[in-house]
Amino acid sequence: MPNTTHQATGREPARPRLRLRVHPLRSLGLLTLAGVLGSGMLSCASKPLNPYSTNTPPMILTPAAKAGAIDKRARFREIFCAITDERGESLPDHRPCDEALVRLSDEPPATGKPIDLGRGKTGLRVVVVPGLGWSCLKGFVDSKFTTMTHTGKFGYDITLLEVEALSGSRRNAELIRDALMNIPDQGDDDKPLVLIGYSKGAPDVLEAIVNYPEIQPKIAAFISTAGAVGGSPLANDATESTVGLLTHFPGSQCDAGDENALNSLKPEVRQRWLADHPLPDTIRYYSLIYYPDEEHISAGLKSSYDKLGRVDARNDSQLIFYDQVIPGSTILGYLNADHWAVSIPLARSHKFIGSTFVNRNAFPREVMAEAVFRFVEEDLAARPQ
Repeated sequence: MPNTTHQATGREPARPRLRLRVHPLRSLGLLTLAGVLGSGMLSCASKPLNPYSTNTPPMILTPAAKAGAIDKRARFREIFCAITDERGESLPDHRPCDEALVRLSDEPPATGKPIDLGRGKTGLRVVVVPGLGWSCLKGFVDSKFTTMTHTGKFGYDITLLEVEALSGSRRNAELIRDALMNIPDQGDDDKPLVLIGYSKGAPDVLEAIVNYPEIQPKIAAFISTAGAVGGSPLANDATESTVGLLTHFPGSQCDAGDENALNSLKPEVRQRWLADHPLPDTIRYYSLIYYPDEEHISAGLKSSYDKLGRVDARNDSQLIFYDQVIPGSTILGYLNADHWAVSIPLARSHKFIGSTFVNRNAFPREVMAEAVFRFVEEDLAARPQ
């Protein structure tokens, strides 16, 4: 985890301003898509934003080790690059390893340990919880399940656990609990159960873990990918009624839920929750951070990237890098990708949109997923419970 100096990051952080104004439908990535592609209802007034109304989190000023995080970027890079060299060119959206991963000046040296790219020794059962608005828009995003197919060849089984698209984290935590309780307990030969939370899916999962201790023995690890762990300042400037416009998106399969999604993403709410709810140490926690340079921000996300940059330039268009870190977690790496590029494959199925609105959407997702799963499998084996 970098220091926040210009020397460590290569990017001079912007001075926070307390009156950041953001268009409500550009305040969250999925909402930007809804506004541009069909709702036609963009005339909502924004209001002044206090980006952080609680104390700033320690990750802002403190290197990872001193903030309790475990820095494993070097090993993750080794695995990611080995997969890229072995089969990256045969997979979609190939990108050289050093272009896909951001290397900061404080990254440790390579470990030199061997890497087995065959079938996983134990495999994993992976359950993915998506972010805000997913069921409203999933009919438009044709993922073709290529990542699921690719990683399945090596013994990693992926399941999508859909929650209520526009409900708050407390409600979705209940749904996650119910779904996990229906999964049989692992036996001696069963694959470890690993949860992944993307964007708002991360706080949804964290609340489930804390609120429902009965699911803790089932879970070996939790991975946050671009997770809104510390919230987003952009959530302070939108309204639940504006988010509700997603229910009118063509082909939408969602309803308004409990209309508490945005409140769950506010920095004050998330940081207070983290302060009041210690995470159980029986589960391993991992953070995969999206940390793009400006050239890898899609045109449709550039506005929110610039406006969030008035709080801190080191953001993925929706989240500042330090708000993506689970306290005490293992840092896997920094991806040179905006908030959509890794998790929402729009450009693959919508060529026009991919050349205009989401023109930086290409990313080697299959390589990334395989690298994450191999790293976690190896780490769980090396650090048994």
